[in-house]
Amino acid sequence: MPESKRGVVLGATAFLLWGVAALYWPLLSSSEPSEILAHRMVWALLAMCVVILVTRRGWSWFPSVLRSPRRLLPVAAAAVLISVNWWGFIYAVSIEQTLQASLAYFINPLMSVCLGVLLFSERLRALQWAAVGLGVLAVAVMTVAYGVTPWLALLMAATFAAYGAVKKYVDLDGVRSLTVETMVMFLPALGFVVHLEATGAGTMFSVSPGHTALLVGSGFVTALPLLLFGVAARQVPLSVIGILQYIAPVIMFFVGWLVQGEEMPPARWLGFALVWLALCAFVVDQVRDACSRPRSRASSRGGEQAAEQVGEEVGEEVGEQDRTHDEQRRRELGQPGDPLPGGPARPESAD
Repeated sequence: MPESKRGVVLGATAFLLWGVAALYWPLLSSSEPSEILAHRMVWALLAMCVVILVTRRGWSWFPSVLRSPRRLLPVAAAAVLISVNWWGFIYAVSIEQTLQASLAYFINPLMSVCLGVLLFSERLRALQWAAVGLGVLAVAVMTVAYGVTPWLALLMAATFAAYGAVKKYVDLDGVRSLTVETMVMFLPALGFVVHLEATGAGTMFSVSPGHTALLVGSGFVTALPLLLFGVAARQVPLSVIGILQYIAPVIMFFVGWLVQGEEMPPARWLGFALVWLALCAFVVDQVRDACSRPRSRASSRGGEQAAEQVGEEVGEEVGEQDRTHDEQRRRELGQPGDPLPGGPARPESAD
């Protein structure tokens, strides 16, 4: 299979697993979302260490990160943001509000665009502005449909968009960055798990062996799709990844609607339709931008080559004029010309 097709398959599988994860967390209904999150952090570190070993990345990079606050602080901030995002997702599917989780990941690209404007002074194209406007209208319609503002969806979308913004300042790849992020949260998470077990409020050993296995497996549920995504991101263009990312919220939508039986009144359908319309505009803009870049680079290269050719021709013409002028000047002064390459040397004057 060609590398690009394999990358698409791996990327689609990663987002498929992220979407199906909406079915995993309800299996841990005996545990509170905060306990599930703590176990996810603890076991995710173990899983990421396994990924580091499997991918042979080594640990030589790790001490330099610990010694540099400039490198460690953005990773620590990212760890806090992704922890809040993970808690929101676990909480949403645990209380059968998976549609809000789906909405969060649908509007996340729009939230990221808004952060780009606010934090990095990025300029939006017309279709991007249209997408953002439709997204805002969709949230307003969803507020009416839910009877309250969908704060859970907004929290998840905002924290994940902020996570992406903070990652701009992290000079580590995805695997290493998430490894350090889980290390940052490991001790607080482990302390919380130990506290729960010591006070009898923990569920790791008090429910069933299957429940214990599911808690341990939460780390690998986190690491496996990330590993697949990391491979895919190196084999396919980011524009393709940008389209594949919608597989996850689509699956979450159907899990919430068909599996968990969440209600979909007309107003909620209208809200999701506006979100999907906004994403269509957003994807069309991405595809157009991706298609225009190769042409721009090609025309730029063509212009540079033409400029170089014109420059060479002009340089040769100017050089010829200079040589003619110098020869005329030497004749006027009665000086001999320079010897030709390979010809006899000019006789030296006797002292």
